[in-house]
Amino acid sequence: MINKETIRKFRDLPTPFYYYDLDVLKSNLDILKQESRSSGIKIHYAVKANPNPRILKMICSYGLGADCVSWNEIAAALEAGIKPSEIVFAGVGKSDKEIESAIKAGIFCFNCESIPETEVINQFAAAQNKVVNIALRINPLIEAHTHKYITTGIEESKFGINTWELEEVLNKLKELTNLKLIGIHFHIGSQITRMSVFQSLCARINELQDWFSARNAELKIINIGGGLGIDYQDPDNSPKFAEYFSLVKEFVRLRPGQELHFEPGRSVVGQCGSLISKVLFIKAGSNTLFAVLDAGMTDLIRPALYQAYHKIENLTSDGKIFRYDIVGPICESSDTFGKYVELPETRRGDLIAIRSAGAYGESMASRYNLRDLPRAVFSDEI
Repeated sequence: MINKETIRKFRDLPTPFYYYDLDVLKSNLDILKQESRSSGIKIHYAVKANPNPRILKMICSYGLGADCVSWNEIAAALEAGIKPSEIVFAGVGKSDKEIESAIKAGIFCFNCESIPETEVINQFAAAQNKVVNIALRINPLIEAHTHKYITTGIEESKFGINTWELEEVLNKLKELTNLKLIGIHFHIGSQITRMSVFQSLCARINELQDWFSARNAELKIINIGGGLGIDYQDPDNSPKFAEYFSLVKEFVRLRPGQELHFEPGRSVVGQCGSLISKVLFIKAGSNTLFAVLDAGMTDLIRPALYQAYHKIENLTSDGKIFRYDIVGPICESSDTFGKYVELPETRRGDLIAIRSAGAYGESMASRYNLRDLPRAVFSDEI
């Protein structure tokens, strides 16, 4: 929670910076740890959401595994203390070097997305005289009702294996003796807020379970993937973990000995972070007041990339309400955090908080325009 004392301390810090409220993060991790203990589900944090080393170490301390999409993410997870046996390696384009390194590290499982990928992994596993676990990422043809850039479970997607390919995949796996099929994996999109979408996924999983069972393919792991959204309108509103896990456990018909795995990312870290910036200028256009910040799309690209909404707050003004376009200093017209944002009268030097920036803020930051990367500030440091 950003209170008056916190704001006072912010004034002494160079902006922009990412502020992480560890109490919010701990609250989410407590829920996930309890759910894992009580129901036996396995949770792998999606490192791409935020790979900050301190956040990863805290996530490790709560017993979560890691869902990684590059060797560097695997290395970061290992550095944070996450065991190789708790790491899954996903991603549609794993390089030879990454595959070889992951096999050598002894990770738990590769989530595979094509026949050519299985062939290459088998080749490198054979070279190391190992048999490695794989799960098949399947496109269940479920509409995620989210932004098109983060919809991933449909047929015309670069991700995953289509259902009509599965027979061929199973036949191919019989030839690939250094691979062991242990499960099926899904990821239909990100920032999903309709629980009905996950219910539809559960129904599709049950159908696919029957399909694999009819072919005597034993599956130990049912990996639901990630995708649970957060409330960007109300950053203090907690993710709907209880409803989400309850729904999946109710509607997925597990077979004896099977495990449910999940890969949350945004829902774990999204609400704990804010991008704190300072107003450089107030610029008057013909019909618009522009509040020009010292943070830009290089520090939080979601609004420019997805036209995503983030709640924006002036932390240091309580005056009359005006409407502003909140923009950054980057040499792109898309460098805009919000249009017609109602804020108390805003002046040069005011502190602005862009909320719910804990996920896909720091992790997607760039040095475009040769800008410095913002530092991370944690709530127990100020």
